[in-house]
Amino acid sequence: MVERSRPTASVARFGLTDDRAAQQLRDAGWWSQTGPADGVADLLIALSRTPDPDLALHGVDRLREADPAGWAELDAELRQNAGLRGRLLAVLGTSTALGDYLVGGPGRWRHLDGDGQVPDHYTETLREAVTAEDSTGPATQRLRTAYRGLLMEIAAADLGHVVEPSLEPLPYTEIAGRLTTLAEAALRAGLVVAEREVSSSAEARLAVIAMGKCGGRELNYVSDVDVIFVGDGDLQVATRMATSMMNVVGTACFEVDAALRPEGKAGALVRTLDGHAGYYRRWARTWEFQALLKARPIAGDAELGRQYTELVGPMVWAAAERENFVPDVQRMRRKVEGHLPPELVERELKLGRGGLRDVEFAVQLLQLVHGRADTALRSGSTMEALTALGAGGYVGRADAAELSASYEFLRTIEHRLQLRRLRRTHLFPEDSDTAELRSLARACDIRPVRGRPEAEILQAEFRRHVQRIRRLHEKLFYRPLLDAVARVPTAALRLTTEQAASRLNALGYAAPDGALQHIKALTSGVSRRASIQQALLPVLLDLFADTPDPDRGLLAYRKVSEALADTPWYLRVLRDEGAVVERLAFLLGTSKLVPDLLVRAPEVLQLLGDPDRLAGKSPREVATSLRATVRRQPGLTAAVAAARSLRRHELLRVACADLLGLLDVPTVCAALSSVWAAVLQGALAAAVRKRVADTGAEPAAIAVIGMGKLGGEELGYGSDADVLFVCEPRDGVSDHDAVKFASGVAENVRQMLGAPSQDPALEVDANLRPEGRNGPLVRTFESYRAYYQRWGEVWEAQALLRARFVAGDGDLGDRFVEMIAPIRYPEGGLDAGRVREVRRIKARVDTERMPKGADPTTHTKLGRGGLADIEWTAQLMQLRYAHEYPQLRTTSTTGALAALVDTGLADAGDVDTLCEAWSLATRVRNATMLVRGKSHDQVPGSGRELAAVARVLGHPADDDPGEFLDAYRRTTRRAHAVVERLFYADPAHP
Repeated sequence: MVERSRPTASVARFGLTDDRAAQQLRDAGWWSQTGPADGVADLLIALSRTPDPDLALHGVDRLREADPAGWAELDAELRQNAGLRGRLLAVLGTSTALGDYLVGGPGRWRHLDGDGQVPDHYTETLREAVTAEDSTGPATQRLRTAYRGLLMEIAAADLGHVVEPSLEPLPYTEIAGRLTTLAEAALRAGLVVAEREVSSSAEARLAVIAMGKCGGRELNYVSDVDVIFVGDGDLQVATRMATSMMNVVGTACFEVDAALRPEGKAGALVRTLDGHAGYYRRWARTWEFQALLKARPIAGDAELGRQYTELVGPMVWAAAERENFVPDVQRMRRKVEGHLPPELVERELKLGRGGLRDVEFAVQLLQLVHGRADTALRSGSTMEALTALGAGGYVGRADAAELSASYEFLRTIEHRLQLRRLRRTHLFPEDSDTAELRSLARACDIRPVRGRPEAEILQAEFRRHVQRIRRLHEKLFYRPLLDAVARVPTAALRLTTEQAASRLNALGYAAPDGALQHIKALTSGVSRRASIQQALLPVLLDLFADTPDPDRGLLAYRKVSEALADTPWYLRVLRDEGAVVERLAFLLGTSKLVPDLLVRAPEVLQLLGDPDRLAGKSPREVATSLRATVRRQPGLTAAVAAARSLRRHELLRVACADLLGLLDVPTVCAALSSVWAAVLQGALAAAVRKRVADTGAEPAAIAVIGMGKLGGEELGYGSDADVLFVCEPRDGVSDHDAVKFASGVAENVRQMLGAPSQDPALEVDANLRPEGRNGPLVRTFESYRAYYQRWGEVWEAQALLRARFVAGDGDLGDRFVEMIAPIRYPEGGLDAGRVREVRRIKARVDTERMPKGADPTTHTKLGRGGLADIEWTAQLMQLRYAHEYPQLRTTSTTGALAALVDTGLADAGDVDTLCEAWSLATRVRNATMLVRGKSHDQVPGSGRELAAVARVLGHPADDDPGEFLDAYRRTTRRAHAVVERLFYADPAHP
C-alpha cells in the first residue's frame, strides 16, 4: 500500500491523495505550473477511474524510472491509445505484484496493446518458454516469467473497462475460463520439464486429472490447483515425473495439490487405473465422489486420462444411492463451516455462512441426486450446473438466477482481492479498513451514488448477496425431497422403461400399465413442467405405494396436476417443499374428497408445508373472515358464490388437517359447524339485502336457529344443516306480510345454497319445524310459542335440546332460545308415559331407518352403540333431569354426557365408554366421507376403503385392517351395553 499524506488540492480532484502525486505528474510531463499539461486530460480522467489512483501513478513513475529510454514511447501511447491506457492503468492501479512484473521487464507493457494472446495458444507459449534452446536461465524461471505475463494479460482484459468505458467487459465465466486454460498450460509445460529431468520417462505413462476449481474451469487468479495422477508402466518413474512436475509448477506458477487422491496425503502419489478402481469401489467416502464430480483430464497421456474418467464417471453418478448419502454431504458442509474461527465467519468469502462453498455444496448435491437420470446436469462448472438445474426445473428460475448472480459477485470480489498482491485470500476487508474497501469497490466498478460512498455500497451489496446465498442454500441444500429422491434406485428414475412396470407391480400398484400411462402423460415433452415432473414422480411413486390405494393416488395426482397446470407456483411448491409432497401423496392416495376439492381450492396446498397454519386457524377467525368477504359482494349470486368458495377452502383445510392427524374430533366438528353457520349468516344477510332492494322495505326480522348437529356444533363433512326459520313483524306490519317476506328470504337461501355443485352438498333442512314438511317454512315468534305450548310433542322437545341461534337477528334468536327453555327442559322432567314414548320412538327409528342389508354392528349412526344410541341416551337424561341440574343444559352431546358424571346421574366409567364410542363413530363417519368422497354411515367391510379408513384413524399400515374393524365392534358393543342400562333405566330418580 502506498504511504498516504495530504495531497495537493489541484491534483486531489483526480483521486490522488499521496503527497508525491504532484511531483510524479510533473516528472511524467503531465502537469505544469498552471495545472494539467496539454493533451493529458483523457489520461488523467482515466487515472482517476482506477481502483487506486495513487498506486497507478506510482506504477507509471516506476516504469518511467526503470526505462528512461522507452518513456517517450509509453507516454505517447498512454496519451493516444485508449485501449492500452485503460488496460495498463487498471493493472497498475489494482495489483502491486503485476506492477512489479511490469517494472521488472522494460517493454512488457507492450503486451497490453491489444486483446492479448488467444487462450488456445497459452500451452504453446509456455511450452516454448521452457524448451527454447537459446534461452538463458533455468526453465523454471522462464516458465514463471511467461506465466506471469499471460496472467497480466488476463487481468488487463478483466479490469480494463473499469478505467476505460469503451473497452468491453468480459463476463466472470470468461475470465475464470482463461485462468483455468492458463493453469492447464502451466501443468503441461511443467510436465515437459519433468519428462526432461526424468531420464527414463519413456518407461511410464502419466495422466494428470484436474479436480476442484480447475476441473470445473473456474479457477481464481491465485488458487491451489487440485490434481490426481494416474500412471501406467513403471510407477516409480511415473511418480518421479509427477513429483518433478509439482515442484516445477509450484515454484514457477502456483501450488499443485494432490491431496484429493485415494487415502489423501498418506496414499501413493500415483496409482494405476486398477488401483484407483479398487479403492473407489471398496473404501471411498461420500465426499470423494462429490470431489470426483469435477474430475477432468488436462495433461499427460490423453488415452489414460480418458480411461480414468470413464472409470470414475459411473461411480460418481451412482454415489447418491449410498446409504445416508444426503445427510453425509450435509454433515460435511456443517463440519467445514464449524472449523472457521467465529470472528471470521461473516467475512470468509469461501467457507463462511453465505459464502462460495454454500453455493457449491448445494449445486453439487442437486447434481449428484438428479444427475443420475439427467445427463444435462453433469457439468463440473458451478455456473453451468446452476443454469442446467434452473432449465430442468430442479431449481426455480428465480432462485437459479439469484444464486448465479450472487456467486459471480463473490467470485469477482475474490478475484479483485487476490490481484492486489497475487496472494491467496478469501477474507472480505474489515469495516474499519475504509481505504481497502474503497479500492476494492472501485475495482468492482462500483461508484458513488447520490453521495453514498463506494465502500458503503460495497458493504451493503456484500451483505445482501451473502444473506441471499445463505437463504437459498438452506432452502436447496436441506430440501427434504432430496433425501427422498436419493433413496430411489437409479433404474427407477427412468420412468418409461419396461423395468418400471415391474417396479410398479412390486410397489403394490394394481394396474402398472395404467400407472405408466399416467406417468407418460405427466412427463412427456421437453417442457420445464415435464422436467419437474420427471424429478418428482419417482419419489411420489414410492410415497403413493405407502398409501391405501396407490393407483387412485397416482390418478388423482395426474388430475390435480393437469387441472393446476397453469398455476405458476404448483410444481414449485412440490419441488421445494418435501413435506408438502409427502403429505399430498398420503392425502391423494387415501381420500377421494381431497382431490376434487383441491383443484378448486389449490391455495390450501401451500398450507401443507406448515402444520401450524393448516391446523391452527380458530373457527371464530375463519367465520369473521367469511362473513366480511360475503358482505362485500355486490349481489346475492356473488355473495353465495363467495360463501361457497370460502366454505370449500375451509372444508379442504380441515379435511387435510384431519387426515394428517393434526385435529381431534371436537375441533373438526367445531370448525365445520362454525363455517356452516358463517355461510348461513352471509347468505341470509345477502338474501335480505336483495329482497329489501326489490321491495323497498324490510317488514320483518329473521333469525335462523341451528338444530341437530349444527346446533350441537357436531357437524361432519357430509352433514345437512338442520334449521328453523323464525321471523317477527316490524311495527305496523301484519304477521302475513312478515311471514311472506321471511319465507321469500328463506327460500332464496335454501335454493341458492342447495344448487347442484361439485362440492359436498349445502343442504339447508328445515324438516324439524312444527308439523314437519307439511308446516310453513317460516313462522313468527309468537306462532312458535303458541304451537309448542299447545301442540308440541315429546320428539319436538327432544329436537329443541340442540337448538341454538346461528344467523340473522341476534335479539330475536336469543329470545327464541329463552322461550323454548321450559319446553326442552320441562319442569319436573318427563313423566313415565313420555319416557316410554321416547323409548318407543327410538325403537321405531332403529327398526325402520336402518338401511336394508346394513350391518347393525358397524353402522355408525343407527348401529348398536353408534351415534343415535349415545345421543338419544344423553337427550333422554337431559329431558328427565335438566330442570334440576343446569349442567345438563347444553346442546353438545359430549357436554351432556360429562354433566351426567358431575351430577351423579351416571358412573364415570360408563360415560367414558359412551364418549369413546361417540368419538370413534364420529371419526369413522367423517373418515368414510373423506375416503369415499360421499356421505356414508356404514363402515367399509373390506378392501382398500376399509384400509384407508383404518389408516386415517391411526391404525398401522402394515396391520390387518380387519383388526381395526374388530376394535370398532368391541368399542361400540361396550357402549351399547351402557346404553341398555341408562336408556332403559327406571324413570325414577336414581
